[in-house]
Amino acid sequence: MQSKFSEDVIPLSDFKINPGKVVNHAKDSHRPILVTSRGRGIAVVQGLDDYEKVAEELAFTKAIAKGMLDIKEGNKSSIDDVKARLSLVL
Repeated sequence: MQSKFSEDVIPLSDFKINPGKVVNHAKDSHRPILVTSRGRGIAVVQGLDDYEKVAEELAFTKAIAKGMLDIKEGNKSSIDDVKARLSLVL
């Protein structure tokens, strides 16, 4: 979901006053909240489900990139070798 500058950027002083409100907003809106101090970003508050989803997507993307690089470098295995290594020989 697209961030909304007017809702998703808050000063640290507001976060200190009511952290639960900020956390609930991040969780309910599915948007990260940027916490600022003296006009500079210092932290991001994000709902746990959204954080885990982003982390999983990043890990998946990295695995695909690594696999594509392996193929480009000639590091390939036959399907029979993979099945044998994974004990999936039928």
